[in-house]
Amino acid sequence: MYFVEVILPLSLDKTFTYRVSETEYHYIKKGMRIAVPFGKNKMYAALAIDLHQNAPVLYEAKEIHEILDVAPLVNEIQIAHWKWIASYYMCAIGDVYRMALPSAFLLESETILSQKPQIFVDVTQLSDDEFLLYEALQHQSSLKVKDVMGILNKKNVFPIIQKMISKDLLVLNEEIQYEYKPKLVKYVRLHEDYVAESALIALLDTLKGAKQKEVLLTYFQWQAQEKKPLPVKELVDKANSTTAVIKALVEKGIFEEYSLQEDRVNFDKNKEEQNLQLSEAQQTALDGITSSLEEKEVCLLQGVTSSGKTEIYTRLIEQYIKEEKQVLYLLPEIALTTQLVSRLTKHFGNQVAVFHSKYSNNERVEVWNQVNQHSEKAKIVIGARSSLFLPFSNLGLIIIDEEHEQTFKQQDPAPRYHARDAAIVLAQSHKAKVLLGSATPSVETYYNAQSGKYGYVNLKERFGKVQMPEIELVDIKDSYFRKRMTGHFSNVLVDAITEALSLGEQIILFQNRRGFSPVMECLTCGHVPQCPNCDVSLTYHKFKNQLRCHYCGHSIAKPTICHSCTSSHLTTKGFGTEQIELELAELFPTKNIKRMDQDTTRGKYSFENLIDRFKNREIDILVGTQMLAKGLDFDNVSLVGIMNADNMLYQPDFRAFERSYQMMTQVSGRAGRSEKRGKVIIQTYNPNHNVIQQVTHNDYEGMYKEQLYERQIYKYPPYFRLVKLTLKHRDFDKLKEGSMWLYQVLQQSLAMPVLGPEEPAINRIRNEYIRTIMVKIPQNVSIGNTKKTIQKALNSFDVIPQYKAIRIALNVDFY
Repeated sequence: MYFVEVILPLSLDKTFTYRVSETEYHYIKKGMRIAVPFGKNKMYAALAIDLHQNAPVLYEAKEIHEILDVAPLVNEIQIAHWKWIASYYMCAIGDVYRMALPSAFLLESETILSQKPQIFVDVTQLSDDEFLLYEALQHQSSLKVKDVMGILNKKNVFPIIQKMISKDLLVLNEEIQYEYKPKLVKYVRLHEDYVAESALIALLDTLKGAKQKEVLLTYFQWQAQEKKPLPVKELVDKANSTTAVIKALVEKGIFEEYSLQEDRVNFDKNKEEQNLQLSEAQQTALDGITSSLEEKEVCLLQGVTSSGKTEIYTRLIEQYIKEEKQVLYLLPEIALTTQLVSRLTKHFGNQVAVFHSKYSNNERVEVWNQVNQHSEKAKIVIGARSSLFLPFSNLGLIIIDEEHEQTFKQQDPAPRYHARDAAIVLAQSHKAKVLLGSATPSVETYYNAQSGKYGYVNLKERFGKVQMPEIELVDIKDSYFRKRMTGHFSNVLVDAITEALSLGEQIILFQNRRGFSPVMECLTCGHVPQCPNCDVSLTYHKFKNQLRCHYCGHSIAKPTICHSCTSSHLTTKGFGTEQIELELAELFPTKNIKRMDQDTTRGKYSFENLIDRFKNREIDILVGTQMLAKGLDFDNVSLVGIMNADNMLYQPDFRAFERSYQMMTQVSGRAGRSEKRGKVIIQTYNPNHNVIQQVTHNDYEGMYKEQLYERQIYKYPPYFRLVKLTLKHRDFDKLKEGSMWLYQVLQQSLAMPVLGPEEPAINRIRNEYIRTIMVKIPQNVSIGNTKKTIQKALNSFDVIPQYKAIRIALNVDFY
């Protein structure tokens, strides 16, 4: 008896054993996908991770359905890394598998409906919906459930399908769908009968249509100049014609049509010959990094904003590519990949591949295959955190830019991994090196660098010896009191914007809150519209004229009267990016003002369009949220305004001060990146706050020492590791009781601080109440044993019938 051990793309922490024949046993390799039956009648694309001859003890092994791959899709280093992620971040291996692979590879069965053959149907006995479905099956041999939803224009179609099955009119089949389709491009070539010159002249004489002649002449011109295949689309454009004309020429047998497979993303045309010159400071930093990476696995490059870190990375990448190694360049935000891709493709051309969630399924599959096949087109992979799971087999270097960013940590769904930490572990498996880059490193990384665990290089001067921006604080409490405010703009900021605009310079304004206003309030009774599903007020979005919940997406039209007392006296409190944009339009009506936040960047190319337009100086003022703060490079921005610095400071989070410092320093760094010194204006109610003073004086060291001192006292990283347990349930009392039970068990089992169970600031989301428990693990205690104890407590919790419905999410190294 032969067996294969597989991972299923489901939230299950066990592997499953299936039976295979001897031929299949010798054919299957670890990392291949296999279609297996699971449950009553479902089929999944499972991943083979082992082959053996040990029959399972607890169940009878089913037979596999079919082998989906001819070569492994995933390598053994990846499988080992996935197991580490599942173990360290306390999640199911199935969750890691489901998240790691592009969804086009995760084939799930789709229910296929077909009509029972050779059966008489009395259509008079069918209801309207049943008749529509029956009629559709007369034209098509089979339908998917989603097709039925479209035909009947209903979401719940299962009762109708069930009735038709019980009447013996339909049969169900489970069929695996292969989603990936290669991109085929149509080309044309001249039929071999007309290749001879004499035949061509005769052909041109016989053609009567001027449009057909024009197309033919354009084709000959192209062949004479380019001597390469001509796509139909390009021929249509060049001849200023239509596809109908080309179709007519194909039907006449003059042209032949054929298709070629093509990559969906190609950067060859971007490449430019350029000689990259490093400044003296950059060269010193590069030498420091190179020597540091000879001794240590990880090196931190702390370089002030606009110090030219990207050029240093480029030089380093060149070194590793010469050694035939693969390079992974991790970025925290999709918005950043836009600019970086254009910079790196100028230097490396089509050796660069990009991988992130704004890419289509098919594009991601192509990048996966290129990395798997060691393609020349994927020597350098630029991507967000998910690119960590690509099938690298010869990784030499991982660059993690803006390593301090919280977006490297996945919050939901599982696996809740931190891309920076997981990348360091992956690099160890490949014996690769890791370079962390940031102007404002996270406290933990800087601590590791100071303690000698990581190498450390500091780059203190901006590229071209440009001065750091001048930072000016504006006390808005005082300005309001003295009536020196226009809406949310102090006179100082308005004057600075006016001056910058008059000199033809651009401005970035930062407000870390989208929408028009976070609160709409009745002046008569004080009622604030709340989300019915979450414990938050609804945010007012003026452009859509609606109130919206930023947690569950619930929205209502903007009320004209109070829902509580019917008064028409409604006002808004607080402000977001929409309000800033509208106020600017009133202050500077002739200028082009644009907004960059989650609402304006939903499309695939929305980042590219906004960033390109701003870089090409079509936009005068760009208003945005934190996506503006990270690593973007605009040489004409002379002024940056932070609308309200206090928003970030007073969050219920032990990292609030660190994050505020990082955010303000990063936003400030967008100013004055060319010859002229930039200016930053920070509006705040508390100009004497320590963090704001540290930002003003660019005092990272002061912020670090202060935070480290507090972290030690209050038992936070880097001195303690955090494991956060989040419990959710619709019944408030059951959740309260269950969380208390779990807290008491953990407190008795662990000799370390266990905090909770507490209600977070927002204690209900999507109609589920929330309680959290925090375990603080000292650095000198084994984290593995602590996790085993926590897992035992959770297993006991699951056995208790009344608590079984409570969902628990584990977040290790909670950031």
